[in-house]
This record gives sequence, C-alpha cells and structure tokens, in this order.
Amino acid sequence: MPLQEIGLRLVLSILISGVIGYEREATNSPAGFRTHILVALGATIISLIQVEMVSQSIIMISTDEVLANSIKIDMGRLGAQVVSGIGFLGAGTIIHTKGSIKGLTTAASLWVVACVGLAIGFGYYSISILGGISIVLVLVSLKKFEKKFITNAGNYKVYMSYIDKSEAMKCIEQCIVTKGIKIINLEFYVEEDEESKKIKSCLLTIKIPKYFTLNEFLLQCGANQYINQIYEVKD
Repeated sequence: MPLQEIGLRLVLSILISGVIGYEREATNSPAGFRTHILVALGATIISLIQVEMVSQSIIMISTDEVLANSIKIDMGRLGAQVVSGIGFLGAGTIIHTKGSIKGLTTAASLWVVACVGLAIGFGYYSISILGGISIVLVLVSLKKFEKKFITNAGNYKVYMSYIDKSEAMKCIEQCIVTKGIKIINLEFYVEEDEESKKIKSCLLTIKIPKYFTLNEFLLQCGANQYINQIYEVKD
C-alpha cells in the first residue's frame, strides 16, 4: 500500500475520532479527546496491518503456488480482537456511585470509535465517514432530545419554612401542574426560634423529572413572598 494511502487513512482516523473525543471532553467524560484518537488510531493500524498481511500473502502465493495450501489469512481475525478487547478499556470509564451509573455513553463511544477506526483502516471510507457523522449526531442532538422529552426522575428532600401555609402550598401546586413534579411525602412542623416565635415549616419528599432541575424548583419557590426559606435536605 502506498505511503500516501496509509497517511490518508491515519489522518482521517484522527479527524473523525477527534470530533467525537472533543464532544466527550466537553462533557467532562472520563475518556476524552486524546483517548478517542488513540483508540481509533490503534484500530486503524491493526486493520492496516491486516491489509498488508493479506497483500503480502497474495504476492507470495502468486510467485509460488505451493504456498497456497500452507498460507491461510483471515481478513477479520485481528479486527475481531480489537472489537472484543476495547471492552476492557470501556469498562474503566464506567463509574458506579450511590446507586447511579455514569460513563456508559463514553464506554460505548470508545467501542464505536474503534469500529470506525477499523473501517478506515480497511479502506471503507463511505462507512467510516457516514458512521462518524452519525455518532456525532447521536451524542449531540439526541442529548438535547433526551433532556427535553425523556424523563428520568430523581427523588429529593426539601425543607421549607413559610409565612402563609395556603399560599406556600399554591406555589408548590403550580410546580406540580406545570412541571410534572410529584410529592411522595409531606410532613408539617411548628417550631420555635430563639425568640420563642413560631416557625411554620414542612419537609417534602419530591420526585422531579429530568427536564426540570431541583435548583429551578428551589429558585421558583424561593421567589414567592410567602416562603421564608427553602433548601435541599441531604441524608
């Protein structure tokens, strides 16, 4: 294979994986810009080696037909090892903490970048370019779609003190109706401060959909004139 062709495939591998890696880097993922480029380059080099092995085998067999029975080359063997082996690298990006799992998307992007690298190395330019564009679209565009339309609720405990109970509850009800918030538990309290003044408060356990954050809820309720104080209670 000419050096120009090898250089073209390596550069294309860097460009496509670099764009994908940049998106991951921008989201503070465990594996970012350089990692994705290195994975794609490694896969491209492996497939280039496979192509060269096949080319050399064909040349050897054409000069000596006796070698046809002794030389056996599998075009997909080295590539298959890349596809399975990259899983170990991807596993290192997955983090499990407090019942939540992070890094699955980055692990998947590393695996698919390796596949793109293999396609480039084998010379499948249409597959690799269209595949790279599809990956970027999925990572960028579908993230916005997911945030807006796919709910993944989280439970939070919120303490709230208020002046007027009915007015404070109206504010909460407005969030329930307009933002899809659900109240799981609600407890009311009457306390006394240092000056023996009564403080009316409540403790809410709420479920907030993914498209509406807890901070937005706290800011919206905190702006109400009948609510004195509102904040998250962490266990």
